[in-house]
Amino acid sequence: MFDELSEKLDAVFSRLRGRGVLTEADIKEGMREVRRVLLEADVNFALTREFLERVEAKAAGVAALRSVSPGQQLVKIVHDELAAMLGEKREGLRIGTVPPGIVLMVGLQGSGKTTTAAKLARKLKAEGKPPRLVAADVYRPAAIDELETLGVQIDVPVFLDRESKDVVKIAKRGIEEARRNRDRVVIIDTAGRLQIDDDMMNELRRLKEAVKPDEILFVADGMTGQDAVKIAKGFDDALGITGVVLTKMDGDARGGAALSIYGVTKKPIKYIGVGEKIDALEEFHPERMAGRILQMGDIVSLVEKAQGAFDEEESKKLEKKVKREGLDLEDFLTSMRQMQKLGPLEGVLKMLPGVNAKMLKQANIDPKRMKHIEAIVLSMTKEERKTPGILTGSRRARISKGCGRPVSEVNRLLEQFREMQKMMKKMGKGGGGRMQFPGMPGGMPPRMGGR
Repeated sequence: MFDELSEKLDAVFSRLRGRGVLTEADIKEGMREVRRVLLEADVNFALTREFLERVEAKAAGVAALRSVSPGQQLVKIVHDELAAMLGEKREGLRIGTVPPGIVLMVGLQGSGKTTTAAKLARKLKAEGKPPRLVAADVYRPAAIDELETLGVQIDVPVFLDRESKDVVKIAKRGIEEARRNRDRVVIIDTAGRLQIDDDMMNELRRLKEAVKPDEILFVADGMTGQDAVKIAKGFDDALGITGVVLTKMDGDARGGAALSIYGVTKKPIKYIGVGEKIDALEEFHPERMAGRILQMGDIVSLVEKAQGAFDEEESKKLEKKVKREGLDLEDFLTSMRQMQKLGPLEGVLKMLPGVNAKMLKQANIDPKRMKHIEAIVLSMTKEERKTPGILTGSRRARISKGCGRPVSEVNRLLEQFREMQKMMKKMGKGGGGRMQFPGMPGGMPPRMGGR
């Protein structure tokens, strides 16, 4: 997401930051480059023009600055205006005080609406707001099956009726069921079409009138660029959407839809889908996203992700145990599994300031690496994990055969583990701090393999 846009903007600002003094001509030249980059990223032309006008107006006095780096100040101005273009501040779901709150999911077929409904239900359940899903896509039987399967997967009830074709009736019965069971939120998955048509919109208008939803979320495929913006405008004109969910933002989207959709509709992006897994739905924070685009990092989101992923009680137990007895491979495995809950390593590293897609390519991050390390450790006996010093050549050969990885990888892991033990002893009686994986910046695992 935004990798190409981020790299190109960083190249522009790197040149400007490298100059001790910025002239008005330097700023104008830089803004011309920014304009080109935004248009290449498929950002709406009118929004690009307005964005640059605001930046240039605020940057008028930057060239005269002496106390602060002019280049850094210009980046700060661009950051603030990017955040404004994306929506300025985070807007969460607006659910009424009298349950159940009702969320209507709308969008074209293939946008990821059904999966997004389940992802949102999972998130709300984790927040202590018991949800119920309602299968109101009566035209595509597979959609009902899909929602039912996802409901079982996330342990959320799904109301469905395979016999009825009356969408309004199904939705009303689903809401009544939610009231009886004291569910906090009802999420209604509606039918999509290949394109906007009158029948589709009339059905959605009747549904809106009947259930009076708190939120009407338009689900847009982020890969479709400016088409997503036009379709969002069409749905907004017809229904008055209250927010947007952009899906497939982990793909090769150029970012134009995300940067344009708020400016065109004035409706906030509330969530973004960042992967196929059921937990790959993130709250959208305009200022944080602007920071990611400009490679300033997103430490706040990383900390929030860590807080949600790590078991605090388990971490405290592990810390006490390591302080008392030292670190062994059993502890290492426990810690690594907690790290895996943060999601793909590449996505975590991108949240660190200064880390960009180019650096990650050079680091040669293999998504299977964690699994390889886990396989090696799991192929050891409990005694071998507790006392790695007993791992003779024959034992290592057995472990290699058991996990299907070369002996050289087993040797490398053990060597790096010994180095980590030494480092933690220097830090004081077993470390007493966060677990570190050997061989990578920030303590992440090394590239496995012979080269």
